[in-house]
Amino acid sequence: MSDVVLVAGATGGVGQLTVAFLLEKGFSVRVLTRNQQKAEQMFDNQVEIALGDIRQAQTLPSAVENVTHIICCTGTTAFPSARWEFDLPKTNKLQGLIEWGKIYFNADYRNSKARNSPDRVDAQGVRNLVDAAPKNLKRFVFVSSCGIERKDKPPFNLLNGFGVLDAKQQGELAIAASGLPYTIIRPGRLIDGPFTSYDLNTLLKATTGGKLGVVIGTGDKLSGQTSRIDVAAACVECLNHPATEGKTFELINAGTRPDAIAWTELFAQLAPPA
Repeated sequence: MSDVVLVAGATGGVGQLTVAFLLEKGFSVRVLTRNQQKAEQMFDNQVEIALGDIRQAQTLPSAVENVTHIICCTGTTAFPSARWEFDLPKTNKLQGLIEWGKIYFNADYRNSKARNSPDRVDAQGVRNLVDAAPKNLKRFVFVSSCGIERKDKPPFNLLNGFGVLDAKQQGELAIAASGLPYTIIRPGRLIDGPFTSYDLNTLLKATTGGKLGVVIGTGDKLSGQTSRIDVAAACVECLNHPATEGKTFELINAGTRPDAIAWTELFAQLAPPA
């Protein structure tokens, strides 16, 4: 059976680049999406579409059938926003401000009204995807975040004010405890994109504006910016590197950028000492 990679969060900032790089390398790609038309336009009908939602476990069994790899690039905003998809009553402007005040200052109310919060996506959603994954999966790749182990220190304590790092950590723990071969990538603050073009060729030609090299590390000690382009490339490149299996690593941009990123050399840093 040929390799089939399922990408969750495929139309998002990292996901769309991940799909483009997978196609460029000749992988068969299936995208998990709630919007079939958007995915078809973005990827020029070169991917298989699986209609589903990681927040809805019942939609996942058919989506993961016969896949060999899963790359999970899902996520939402760290702070409450329209992307949290709040189920709020239609009100006048004053009542609307009151509702948003309750959202910011009442955690129970916020969680009861949000359909797309970090907890729903990065914690429960990832657990749903892990539970549905084939037992013979070759790799589960998860895009997490720097700061998971530094939530009590600035600036990560501020970033985690509404629980985004808590949720990402719950997703990481579910993956690590699953028994599946996995790789967890923790980028810094994302730059470059998200690219809004629905042209696959434009995605493939995307270049980083940061002009910095790639640095990886372990133990959650790195901080800085990370190009979405490099995160997506790492998601794809790690699939065939044994040194990345069972590993969690941070990825940031620093130093002089070479003409080509030497992923094999970078990933070799993750291998245990000889």
